[in-house]
Amino acid sequence: MKKSIRCIAWLLVSLSIIPLSAQTQEDFKRTEDVIYGRKFGVALTFDVIQPVKTNNGYGIIYMVSGGWFSSHEAVNPKGYAPYLNRGYTIFAVVHGSQPKFTIQEIRQDIHRAIRFIRHNAVRWAVNPDHFGITGGSAGGHLSLTMGTQGGPGKPDAKDPIDRESSAVQAVACFFPPTDFLNYGTEGEDAVGVGTLKNYKAAFGPDSDTSEGRQKLGKDISPIYFITSKMPPTLIIHGDADKLVPIQQAESFVKRATELGVKARLIVKPGAVHGWKDMRVDVELLTDWFDEHLRGVKK
Repeated sequence: MKKSIRCIAWLLVSLSIIPLSAQTQEDFKRTEDVIYGRKFGVALTFDVIQPVKTNNGYGIIYMVSGGWFSSHEAVNPKGYAPYLNRGYTIFAVVHGSQPKFTIQEIRQDIHRAIRFIRHNAVRWAVNPDHFGITGGSAGGHLSLTMGTQGGPGKPDAKDPIDRESSAVQAVACFFPPTDFLNYGTEGEDAVGVGTLKNYKAAFGPDSDTSEGRQKLGKDISPIYFITSKMPPTLIIHGDADKLVPIQQAESFVKRATELGVKARLIVKPGAVHGWKDMRVDVELLTDWFDEHLRGVKK
């Protein structure tokens, strides 16, 4: 069972990192395995991929995650070509994976990663006040989680990195889960059950009871944390997606818009959970970052 779940997770990661161009290694500089934290003696890492010709001074945090499974082997610089071509520096974050770690534990990894990157921004010549975040599926969910819950660190923290903010300034992602308690239809529970039963390990033991799922579902669903201060957010989602229903994106964008957030949904007619020729759509994500990080509108 664990092996099959990992295979599914790997597929979900792969859907959003497929090679998108003939970009060569000479077009970017890759720094592998930067350690941003440790968990039970195991290093948490990210790769930094920098454009060689033009650095625009802005960073995009890429969630390497599918089914809340993350792997260094899934980091694919060629898949980030649209961002690199416009001068963005990519921080490809690998987090602790299910089944060993739960979504709540993974969330803490991402807070830590963003704080670490912000604290060391000068090292990679990026603006510490303007970060974008992106990913697909579980990576999209984690992107929205940071968009809604990223915030100030602890001023009195012993570690200076933990004093930094984990907030991001723009979100653009693919087909993210947003509300595990209303999954596809109102009242549909997917907290490790139903459609997402194969991902139960990611939800942990709190998903064993109905009461536990209700509490956990609210805690890990980005839709319950939307405020008027949320950064500009773009979601691209296929209307034939069976794993993550498009209703997840629709309800999220509707709620965000009602609260005055600049939020947009682009629907891909007939598309399922990932599709061929996603380059055009990654370009749309890049347009969003150009406008809302750099102030450059196409």
